[in-house]
Amino acid sequence: MFEIDIERDFAAAHCLKGYNGDCSALHGHNWVVQAFVKTGDLDEIGIAMDFRSLKKEIDDILAELDHSCLNDIHPFKDKNPTSENLAKYIYEELSGRLNTDSVTVSRVRVCESPGSGATYSA
Repeated sequence: MFEIDIERDFAAAHCLKGYNGDCSALHGHNWVVQAFVKTGDLDEIGIAMDFRSLKKEIDDILAELDHSCLNDIHPFKDKNPTSENLAKYIYEELSGRLNTDSVTVSRVRVCESPGSGATYSA
């Protein structure tokens, strides 16, 4: 099995409803997102998946989040925009765009600061 990954970033604000601490107030992060895709197959020139294709799909998803207040956009109007929920959301969106019989998104990691992040996989 091969696994490829890319790392991208975006800037956005959020606040955590029900949190007892500073994060309950509106604040921002420069989020870092890592997306991992796995496949057992390589194409005729030895590529699992073109990095450009993976970057385009993740960039399209992140464009909807970039420079926003995450609490104000779907699906975070009804759910806290935690690192965990962001990782799951990005994983599901990316899976819907990329998954085939031979290529699947294996996991997504979202970091809100260096050394602090959450990973989602199904």
